[in-house]
Amino acid sequence: MARRRISAEDGHRALTRVAEGSAGRPELATAVRFTLEELAGLAPGNSVEVRVPPFGVTQCVEGPRHTRGTPPNVVETDAATWLALVTGTTTWPEAVAAGKVAASGQRADLGAWLPLFGRRT
Repeated sequence: MARRRISAEDGHRALTRVAEGSAGRPELATAVRFTLEELAGLAPGNSVEVRVPPFGVTQCVEGPRHTRGTPPNVVETDAATWLALVTGTTTWPEAVAAGKVAASGQRADLGAWLPLFGRRT
């Protein structure tokens, strides 16, 4: 299981600030890192690497472990899109179709785990 660095209280506070539109860069970074930790806890494993530059990266989803070079299953997106996905304000298919998420590899579809918070479609 992923090691926790951000408390639930701090993570939810940062998510609230982002949702209100009052988050600065530190709160945005905390919200992204907290939600990456949440995803790693919900979908433990090392077969997919999720990147939200410049704020964080995590490995998740059960399957073959990746150890060197570029992983075969990679998801990359910006912070705003990532937070929209995890809070349910956009869906995985919408974000992928709009080109806001780059997902490569057989296991790179995170739709089964998103949103982490908020509505499920």
